[in-house]
Amino acid sequence: MDLTEIETFLALSEELHFGRTAERMRLSQSRVSQLIRALERRIGAPLFVRTSRRVALTPLGEHTRRTLGAAYESLRKGYDEACAIAQGMVGTLRVGFLGCLNGPPLTDTVVAFGRRHPACETTVTEVPWRDPYGPLRNGEVDVLLTLLPVDEPDLKVGTVLVSHRRVLAAGAGHPLAERASVDIEDLADWVLLDGPAELPEALRHGFCPPFTPLGRPLRRGKGGRTYQEALHKVATGETVWTTHQGLFHAYRHPGVVHRPLSGLPPANGALVWRADTENAKVRAFTALAAQMASGRASAQGGAGGREL
Repeated sequence: MDLTEIETFLALSEELHFGRTAERMRLSQSRVSQLIRALERRIGAPLFVRTSRRVALTPLGEHTRRTLGAAYESLRKGYDEACAIAQGMVGTLRVGFLGCLNGPPLTDTVVAFGRRHPACETTVTEVPWRDPYGPLRNGEVDVLLTLLPVDEPDLKVGTVLVSHRRVLAAGAGHPLAERASVDIEDLADWVLLDGPAELPEALRHGFCPPFTPLGRPLRRGKGGRTYQEALHKVATGETVWTTHQGLFHAYRHPGVVHRPLSGLPPANGALVWRADTENAKVRAFTALAAQMASGRASAQGGAGGREL
């Protein structure tokens, strides 16, 4: 039995239209008719009733659609699994993310990856702010969505997936909370939350530099080890926090407000992974993420652009 005959029969049994079936199968209408007649000759009876107005399955056609459809799906599944094994796309891909970067770009990539590679299970885990690279290095996750910059020789950095406007978080009663917006130069007179002591220096200084663009030193105070602890410290009025809009998509504190912050670059997030453990699953996931990010950028550019 010709597999093309089966695929064409199943397509026509769904479309019930020779023209649409021809487009779907990328065949001519005459070729679709030839394949259906050949299958009917093999079986020995008509599978469709054809008139000038409609195409319908015969009772035998309905029975054939159910039996051949199930067999075809089983065959396709077995073929896809064999391809997945050959390509290394089986097992589990463990994806980590910083909580402040959670959102549609990550979720959409995970969903699309699962559909494209059904033989590969994907798990998603939040990694702690105080130790963003630890789970990657100890093997708990295979790929990680984290904040930039990343200056770690053992880690590879992929395409930017998320980009958030910078904001200043301040206690509701803080003088800076009364402003409509804040510039980084305005912060030289205040103590800034420093974040966990374990944060890599490149990330710490890249996110909040030790000096303003005009050279004024920025004072730092000890920060919390989690995002909620940091928000608590900000709410007490002890410190203010140069963070980003994405954080407030996921976290809230009733005593904290945030205002637009100028003078600092956007907060960007990208996938990173260990160079020495890169495999087919990691390459496929990061390539898909880059492709989807490019598509979003094109769509946003055409629409005038918007924040992720």
